[in-house]
Amino acid sequence: MSICYDLRFAPLYQALRAQGADVITVPAAFTRVTGQAHWEPLLRARAIETQCWIIAAGQCGEHSKGRQTWGHSMIIDPWGQVVTSLGREPGVTWAELDFSVSESIRGKMPVLSHTRLQSQLK
Repeated sequence: MSICYDLRFAPLYQALRAQGADVITVPAAFTRVTGQAHWEPLLRARAIETQCWIIAAGQCGEHSKGRQTWGHSMIIDPWGQVVTSLGREPGVTWAELDFSVSESIRGKMPVLSHTRLQSQLK
């Protein structure tokens, strides 16, 4: 598990993967501005880099003092494809996680064993 600001630190996600993660969750309250610009690209990058499923729950709506959060909860597969996504309104989404997808991708492209910083991630 990580939180929203953690998305900007790829080594954290690589360390989670090195410790055996297959699914990484990201509860978040990205602001509307940063969410629109960075939310999906960062989530997809973390999925691709780690070859893990990403489940990202994004808080949405308008809050005190005019603060707006982005929402767009989504589930992303280990290839970086958005499997399901919500918009800026509250809702529920789900997907069946097929771990054979992870295994196949990792078998064809074993990035974990190729990283130069592997010893630092453990």
